[in-house]
This record gives sequence, structure tokens and C-alpha cells, in this order.
Amino acid sequence: MKIERIFTVSSRKQLLSQLKKELLELAHLGTSIGVLEWDRQVNMPPGGSGARAETLAYLAGLWHKKFTSPEFFKLVNGLMAEVDAGTLNSQELCIVKETWRDLERRRKLPTEFIEKITKVTSEANDVWAVAKKASDFKKFQPYLEKIITLKRRQASLLGFKKSPYDALLDGYEPGMTSDEVSIIFKELRDFLVPFIGKIKNSKTSINPDILRGDFSIREQEKFIKSVAKKIGYDFNTGRLDISSHPFSTSFHPTDARITTRYREDDLFYSLGSVVHEAGHAMYEQGLLKEHFGTPLAESRSLGIHESQSRIWENLVGKSRSFWKYFYPHLQKEFPKPFTEVSFENFYRAINCVKPSLVRTEADEVTYNLHVILRFEIEKELIEGTLEVADLPKIWNSKIKEYFGLKVPNDRLGVLQDTHWSGGSFGYFPTYALGNLYSVQLYESAKRSISGLEEYKSRGNFKPFRDWLRKNIHIHGKLYSADELVKKATGEPLTPKYWMDYIKNKFSEIYSL
Repeated sequence: MKIERIFTVSSRKQLLSQLKKELLELAHLGTSIGVLEWDRQVNMPPGGSGARAETLAYLAGLWHKKFTSPEFFKLVNGLMAEVDAGTLNSQELCIVKETWRDLERRRKLPTEFIEKITKVTSEANDVWAVAKKASDFKKFQPYLEKIITLKRRQASLLGFKKSPYDALLDGYEPGMTSDEVSIIFKELRDFLVPFIGKIKNSKTSINPDILRGDFSIREQEKFIKSVAKKIGYDFNTGRLDISSHPFSTSFHPTDARITTRYREDDLFYSLGSVVHEAGHAMYEQGLLKEHFGTPLAESRSLGIHESQSRIWENLVGKSRSFWKYFYPHLQKEFPKPFTEVSFENFYRAINCVKPSLVRTEADEVTYNLHVILRFEIEKELIEGTLEVADLPKIWNSKIKEYFGLKVPNDRLGVLQDTHWSGGSFGYFPTYALGNLYSVQLYESAKRSISGLEEYKSRGNFKPFRDWLRKNIHIHGKLYSADELVKKATGEPLTPKYWMDYIKNKFSEIYSL
């Protein structure tokens, strides 16, 4: 990049003010798109899918045109000269550098490409929902083939050194490559396969069916909302709705929403997802609203974001101390069956390890294998070594290899996740990275907060929530993921903490 001149202090402030104004306008437009997308998944009648896809494509194209306009480029490019000159403070540096990074990526994508991929994925998501319900992959196959072609084109436009998958991964986990992910995942797989084998051979018998009962959806919602509120999810700036696939979305730190789904025989089908999504939403609620529109009010990466959901779902929500407080409340609200279940049997049941077909229902131990499987498959799809038509076959084969299970239908197999229908290739690795981040962060929090487990057992989650807010949430994109983790824990990301946590927790549960 050619540096033409360095601005005076007053002109620099003017340009920074203009940049923030432009970013705020873009954020308002992005919020409008987000609300329409949330509505599409929560409220929209099936017949509205075609018109909504057209609207979303138009608005996405409008946002892209504004963000990549010559005027906006000139503004950011001028401020990049100040980056090289060292005249910006840390917050200004973050705003300019992160905006430039995003701008460089997006300028490589033509507006017509953005409109096309938005329209195709919006339509595909609706077709996926129908195909999943019918358990018929062939209904969805033509749309997925279109998406794969578009994502390969996107990777080509963005550019990459080794694998086209890296260009897509970089959009979710900046700076990370598929080679780095493969090394981490190999270490996890080498640990998990024999450890799961030990659990299978354990003489300890755990019956998760003791958690089943007859739970009205109305009563479930009431209890689940009370749990989410207690751990710190602010319903004044959030809400809970129903969707076919649980998700969290945020339009502003004062409007971070979550969804779930229910089963009348299984309270934990919804409870686990709500605590998970509340973790995501509390991250969004913890971003500083005065920086809204700038990278300082955006999450650092999808892996860091996922760490916040996993830390609440697993490290908190499946811990002894958490349920020492909540179990009496659960027994009071649902006397059948829980008054007949001892605390110890309950704790073991919610932590039962049993290979399953569905990722979102997987236990802590086997979950990362689901992610590894998806990473391997989608990388091959993008690199062109696997055809979409062969997807069910390779999926079923890997499920058999990794979990020893037979896939009975496409609904429980290749159609179970919404990500590919939305074009989110490169997203799945962030789930496993989030698991690793979560334990490393939690161990650091335990060292910083004396008596953390005791606080939890008394229903006081504020000290831990405040620690996360101070060390993760308020920083936005001020630091890279590596820098953020080092600042919070004193060392870079390592799988060691997660593997030690899993080994210690489940060796105790299964008497290994």
C-alpha cells in the first residue's frame, strides 16, 4: 500500500469521526438484515421464503456496495497511512486495521456475487428444512451443489496460499489455517478414540433415561428462563423464541436474542441449548455499546464466541456446583421424576457418555469427534476431492468409523445441521476450538476467583460473569484471538487443558 501523506491531528480526528459515522450507518443496515433473517427462522410463514430471499439479497448487495464503495475505500486507505506512521492509539488502531482487513476481503467479491450467494443460501435454507423433515437428501442436493460451486468461487476470489478452505476458515477464525486445525484435531482424535474405548469398557452403569418424564412446554420455558436469568442473561435486552435449530443472534448489545426447541419427554433437550445460546448472547450483551458499529463492539472470532457458550453449557451447566444450587429448584418444579432421583445419579446422568448420531445432542467427550468429522468432509468438498452426490455415503461411513453407529436416515445423518445450507463452510472447526478455549479460560478464572465453585453452588454467578466480561467481552476485536487468550490465561491456546479436564472429570464419573 502506498502512503501518500500523514494527516494533521485535526484532520486525522475528522477522518476517524467520519469512519465511525460510516461504520454506524453500515451497522444499522446490517441490523435490518439481521432482523429479517431472525424473523425468517422464527416467525415467517413458509410461503414467504421466496420474497424474503429476494429482499435479503437486495439488502446484502446494498450493504456490500456501500462498504466497498470508492469513497469508503479512500477514507480507510487514508487512515491506514496513520497506522504505518504510528499516530493512532490502540482503539483507533483496532478500528482502522480491522475495518481494512474486512474491506480488503470484501472488495474482492463483486456485488452481484454477494447478491447471488445470499439469494441461493436463503432459498437453500428453506429447502434444507423441508428435506430434513422428509429425510430426503436428494431434495437438497441441487442447492448444496450450487452453494459448493459458489464457495469455491469465493475462495478463489479471496485468494489462498495452499487450500481454498483456508480462505473460508479465515472469515471465522482469522489467521488460522486448515493445516493448523488438522494438527490440533489429530491430537484430539488420538486422545479421544482410546479414552472413549475405556469408557465403553467401564463397569460403571449410567442410565440417562432417569431424566425423562412428561414436561409441558410451558413449564419447561418457565424453568429454563429462570435458569438463564440467574446465570446472567438479561431478558430486558434479550428474548427466547422457538426455531428448528437453536441459535443466538445480536443486533446491538441491547438486543441479543436466543432460540431453542422443545421435546415434551426431555427437559434437557431445550435446557442445554438455552444455556449454550445464553452464553453466546451474554458475550454480545457484554460488548460496549458506545463502540457499536466499530470492531471494538464485535466478537473477536467464532472460536472465542463458541468458548463463551461452551463455558456456560459445560464447565458451568454440567458441573456439580451448578446443580447443587439448581437441583432442589428442579425437583420442586418437576417432582416427577426428579424427587425419585438422587443427586449423584442425576449428576452422572447429565454427564453420561454415549456416542450419538446428532452433534447438538452429543456429550462433552464425543462432541469434538462430530466436529472433526464435519471438518474433514467440508474441506474435501471445497477442495473438490469429494462430490456432493457422495456426501451421504461418506458421512455414514465416518459415523460408523468414529462412533460405531449406523445412520438410519438422512435426517439423523447428513441433513442434521443447517450450516451448509447457509453457506457457512469453515465454521465447524470453531466449535472444537471453542471447547479448547473454554477450559483454558475457566482454569484461569478459577485461579483468579478464590472459591469460584462455592459461589456457583450458592447460585452466585456474578463473579465469574464479571471475570469473562473483564477479560473477554469488553475488548471486542482490540486483540487477536491469540493475544486475548494469552492476556486472559498467560499462555497461547493448547489442547492440554481440555484433555486433562475431560480425563479427570470422566475418569471420576466412570471409575477409570
